Amino acid sequence: MLIKNWKKEILTIPNLLSVFRIALIPVYLHIYLNADSPDDYTTAAVILAVSCLTDMVDGKIARKFNMITNLGKLLDPVADKLTQLALMICLSMHRRPIRFLLVMFLIKEFFQFFAMVASLRHGKALDGALMSGKISTTVLFGSLILMVLLPDLSDRTVKLITGVCLVFLMLAFGDYVRAYFGKNKKIYDLE
Repeated sequence: MLIKNWKKEILTIPNLLSVFRIALIPVYLHIYLNADSPDDYTTAAVILAVSCLTDMVDGKIARKFNMITNLGKLLDPVADKLTQLALMICLSMHRRPIRFLLVMFLIKEFFQFFAMVASLRHGKALDGALMSGKISTTVLFGSLILMVLLPDLSDRTVKLITGVCLVFLMLAFGDYVRAYFGKNKKIYDLE
């Protein structure tokens, strides 16, 4: 009985899709860092698009087929963040403006991590991602995939895209600060 429950918690389709997304990261890194033709960049962008599509699908499957697990609640955002981090590091090696985006991303993610840990210590948690965080993630993934797919974008275009991403990232960051510490905290008691 215990083994059956373990399998039900761990071996779900959404969890396996999240693990698949994490496994795609080194494949993407290898292809992008060794790219020497437009086809290589297209392949890297397709891998990222597949990762994004599986991200959208895993949540829908989890909700529709009641496969939401505690592990899945951890794996899904970890897969997102690791993919975004890998993307930004790769792109920042060739495009200086991405470095500002990378720094803001790290600040936001470290804040969220430490705020989550502090809340958990007090028996509280945030009930999932905020809408601004979801929108920011969508804008970030779309923009970064575009920059991978089109490596010859002008510096001006890269700065514009980076600026748009920064705005969405900062809005999400502000919402998370308010969610954890604002007047109308959006955290709930775990008990």
